[in-house]
Amino acid sequence: MRVSVFGATGSIGESTFDLLARRDDIQAVALTGGRNVARLAEQARSLGAEIAVTAHDDCYAALKEALAGSGVEAAAGTQALIDAADRPADWVMSAIVGAAGLAPGFRALAQGATLALANKESLVTAGPLMMAEAARHDARILPVDSEHSAVFQALVGEDTGAVERVIIPASGGPFRDWSLERLEHATLAEAMTHPNWSMGQRITIDSASLFNKALELIETREFFGFEPDQIEAVIHPQSIIHALVGFRDGALMAHLGAPDMRHAIGYALNWPDRAKLPVARLDLAAIGALQFEAPDPVRFPALRLARAVMEMRGHAGAAFNAAKEVALDEFIAGRLRYLDMARLVERTIDQLLTDSCLTAPVTTLETVQAMDQMAREAARTLVLRMA
Repeated sequence: MRVSVFGATGSIGESTFDLLARRDDIQAVALTGGRNVARLAEQARSLGAEIAVTAHDDCYAALKEALAGSGVEAAAGTQALIDAADRPADWVMSAIVGAAGLAPGFRALAQGATLALANKESLVTAGPLMMAEAARHDARILPVDSEHSAVFQALVGEDTGAVERVIIPASGGPFRDWSLERLEHATLAEAMTHPNWSMGQRITIDSASLFNKALELIETREFFGFEPDQIEAVIHPQSIIHALVGFRDGALMAHLGAPDMRHAIGYALNWPDRAKLPVARLDLAAIGALQFEAPDPVRFPALRLARAVMEMRGHAGAAFNAAKEVALDEFIAGRLRYLDMARLVERTIDQLLTDSCLTAPVTTLETVQAMDQMAREAARTLVLRMA
């Protein structure tokens, strides 16, 4: 099986590499990463990849040197990432963080490949385009977010018309019990401490603010086609239940597993079969009890904003994600306070509702990218006013 991994050096990429390295039927095509070129080269050498690509032009020389004598081609830059997606592969992991993952994943679908989609921003910003492109090339998108993989698995053999509700759990992150007053002064270090999952900086902070969960609510609508009022979020601190699907007869189908992304990655890698995976087995007696509570919409406004975006559709998802990425950049840089991130996103959406065709149908990748840039510019201008 020919395999490419986009975002190989991130947390999802590392878990994917772990599973691929255990198999002897894999022919690695392209591996891509960011500035950690030493690790990217190590992975590419280990799997015998055809090409390794860093997203950063200034890292090209270091990557080429690290691959010297390996027979692995080196490349760098945004266009090189997209070109790598044009290389024929049977299975492609899309794990680049943020809107940057949209174009490579979109191009990979043209190969008729199975796209294992961990880049939730692809569906948030361009859901209709992604689904239509997959259908046009007889390609398949398999969700790799643990929540959407869980929903996908719960729906196997089921009539989606019988679905009444979909429940997407959130751990609540490190701020689950914090007061609003305390949240105003939450620091970067505090936001980067997740109680259950080991993830990269950006997704860990997004999980603390529940912006990650907000994106997942939108992704649920775009991937499965459920209406906004069918999609719920619940705080579940143990992160044992990854999603629940409720049916019209009152039954709830839950997917349980240890908080290990190799569950969802392995399911997508081996689909439609189930293979033995090197993940922990749950000891229910040791767990003892599972806890649930409703998320506080005041302390976690990202969920409310996601519901507004789901109702608007069109290019609202692209604007929402772009503003969120700018807000996160500004928080990391120390120019925004923690709760200001949600304020910035909301103000950006409000401004674009009056200044642009925010709710116009998504028709091309170019219009999505244009909205992305428009929202980033609007958000950056608003940051200056909030300073």
